[in-house]
Amino acid sequence: MRLKIFQLTLILAVLVVSNLANNSYASPVETFAFTDDVTKIRFQALSKELRCPKCQNQNLADSNSTVASALRLDLYNLLLEGKSDKEIVDLMVARYGEFVLYRPRVSNITYVLWFGPALLILLGVIVVIVILRKKPLAKAELSLTAVQQQKLNQLLVDNDNDDSSRSTTSSTVTSSTATSNNKE
Repeated sequence: MRLKIFQLTLILAVLVVSNLANNSYASPVETFAFTDDVTKIRFQALSKELRCPKCQNQNLADSNSTVASALRLDLYNLLLEGKSDKEIVDLMVARYGEFVLYRPRVSNITYVLWFGPALLILLGVIVVIVILRKKPLAKAELSLTAVQQQKLNQLLVDNDNDDSSRSTTSSTVTSSTATSNNKE
């Protein structure tokens, strides 16, 4: 009895899992009948050019969502009505905004998108050129003038005198400390 219950439970589980897998991954295949090859090619090009509003990183051709399926049907009907590609794209943009285009149009809003990378590259090239064109300092510019050399020599002499006077004072203090220690 337990074996039969286990078998029935296992069969039921397999059926439920296979049903879920079919519903989530398989989508109905749309078959559109085109009057000519040009219309079919236009449909394929437009469905690859237009983005699914629900699936942000998929075009209409790749998306399995119901929204994409509905838009493919709209696209098919618009092509059969004789609408041009520009009219179809304008209609989709009017409904869903510029987001529906994989290649947004050049406008005031999209200037940064289109020209920003080029400006950054140009700025980088200018910075590299400025850095490379900086002239290395010549030896004449690095050498000291006579007045500067004289001041440097004076500072070095003064510093040597200070060091020697400190040494003398230090040695005097050390020797006096040593003699006082010896007396004790």
